[in-house]
Amino acid sequence: MAKKITTANFETEVLKSEKPVLVDFWATWCGPCRRQAPVVEELAEEGYEVGKVDVDQEPALAQQFRIMSIPTLVVFKNGQEAERFIGLTSKADLKQALEN
Repeated sequence: MAKKITTANFETEVLKSEKPVLVDFWATWCGPCRRQAPVVEELAEEGYEVGKVDVDQEPALAQQFRIMSIPTLVVFKNGQEAERFIGLTSKADLKQALEN
């Protein structure tokens, strides 16, 4: 299951992770976010590091990473943003970003 990412645990769960981390910026009212969710959960079940940020509950994180539309999926590697996807994104594209 994808981890709930908050301002309090962002540094530990994302920036200090030894593995690449996929962070899904989403909201409960967002239709495309709900369609993206099963793909994100599948990646978590397959052993990838995956976190979800509810932009309504964590506006500071959304602002810090300049999230203008959702879903936005960001891959972090070694504490840095490595890749960003805006809108519905295929599982294959996300896997490739996590593995490269």
